[in-house]
Amino acid sequence: MLRTILLLTVSNIFMTFAWYGHLKNTGMPLWKAVAISWGIAFFEYCLMVPANRAGFTNGFNGFQLKITQEVITLVVFAVFAILYLKEPFHWKYLVSFALILGAVYFAFKK
Repeated sequence: MLRTILLLTVSNIFMTFAWYGHLKNTGMPLWKAVAISWGIAFFEYCLMVPANRAGFTNGFNGFQLKITQEVITLVVFAVFAILYLKEPFHWKYLVSFALILGAVYFAFKK
């Protein structure tokens, strides 16, 4: 389980930079941002696929993998938005994240 979460976290760091890293450089031509993003996303896939395979073979079902991945994505993005994009973190985002954590609880409830 820890290996899956670690791989999902690192893959989400790559994907967050692929999708949002170009936002601070709006002067870059769009085609170039897309090409760079595709290059970064390749490494995300090299980690995401093994993460999902390991999670599935070790007891996660597809729904649990997806919900886990979404929570990791939100945490990674929150750190990215605060540190890289310099955006403020409002209380409403914390409430939103708490509601999503409720979804994780129900997804893993036996």
